[in-house]
Amino acid sequence: MTTTGLRVNHLRKTFRGGSVVACQDVNLDIEQGELLVLLGPSGCGKTTTLRCIAGLERPDNDDAIWLNGTNITRVPPKDRNLAFVFQDTALFPHLNVRRNISFGLDMRKALPQDDIKRRVDEVGKLLQVGHLLERSAHELSGGQGQRVALGRAIVMEPAAFLLDEPLANLDAALRVEMRTEIKLIQRKLDTTMIFVTHDQEEALTLGDKIAVMKDGLVQQVDSARNIYLRPANLFVGTFIGSPPINQFPCTLKTEGDTLMLCSSSFTLPLPPAIAKVLVDKNCAELTLGIRPEFIQITESGAAAESIPGKVQLTELLGSRTLIYVAVGDTEYRVLVQGDSAVKEGDNVHLSVQLEKAFYFDQNGNNALPATG
Repeated sequence: MTTTGLRVNHLRKTFRGGSVVACQDVNLDIEQGELLVLLGPSGCGKTTTLRCIAGLERPDNDDAIWLNGTNITRVPPKDRNLAFVFQDTALFPHLNVRRNISFGLDMRKALPQDDIKRRVDEVGKLLQVGHLLERSAHELSGGQGQRVALGRAIVMEPAAFLLDEPLANLDAALRVEMRTEIKLIQRKLDTTMIFVTHDQEEALTLGDKIAVMKDGLVQQVDSARNIYLRPANLFVGTFIGSPPINQFPCTLKTEGDTLMLCSSSFTLPLPPAIAKVLVDKNCAELTLGIRPEFIQITESGAAAESIPGKVQLTELLGSRTLIYVAVGDTEYRVLVQGDSAVKEGDNVHLSVQLEKAFYFDQNGNNALPATG
């Protein structure tokens, strides 16, 4: 249990007299100065979890939300010292930028005006909107408005920031720019932050840790690296990653001293260390998941275990090329760096890096989970 930062303890939240379960047994530990991303599809419970932390929703259990070692589950939102940034900037159009940023501080009657001005000026400079402080809010662009909304939170000097899909209404280029700025600002302020998104790219680039949710349950909480390279289950493996993973139903069989991985399109020897784990866990049937970048196109006969196929389609993705290869009735997605010389209709051979694959058992759990 963390004593500094935010802790979500067995959070459960239901609606309609308990008939609709939005969150169930959500456990999160966010250390002081850490940036946690809540990631998942629409309706998974991530925003409800954030609203419970903010105090905008009332959890079913009385010890669900802790801040710096204190139970704040029943503390009113205004007394939690948490700052919420919404998807909608919710700026006051009749006020200028300065008044929008200082709005929360203006409610603190004991705070001197000179102190308020100093803090607003500092935040304006930090967010690169210092030259806009006297401009009306309705004159701002989308990116400027989002900076002002963030500034309104920062100026309060909260114990933690809660951001609910704050970049969803911005265009693609501005989203990339703003997420970089948000991370740099969070690092500079060294303040705890929870960032809600359904965008896996945002999650992977922003988060010190990522909590992946589905149907109100946390599927995995881990570093971005482990979420990507060692997903806990099939849902996490398929939700994270673009292009998505290749999936092959497989069985195991023994040939001499070697354990073979068999699908409709290949029979490959398993690395000994992986074979031992799968035997120990009795994974006679499984789903092999392999990211497109861990399948390589090789020269014919370059590897004894290469898989022959035919190129169906190529897609240039900027600095990478996605290649669709048919092996019998099975489609393989292969991702290569740069502009590939492979053309549609070419006969190719594929090499699968089994040591970097995922091995999901019949319950969908990864038999080789993250180890650190």
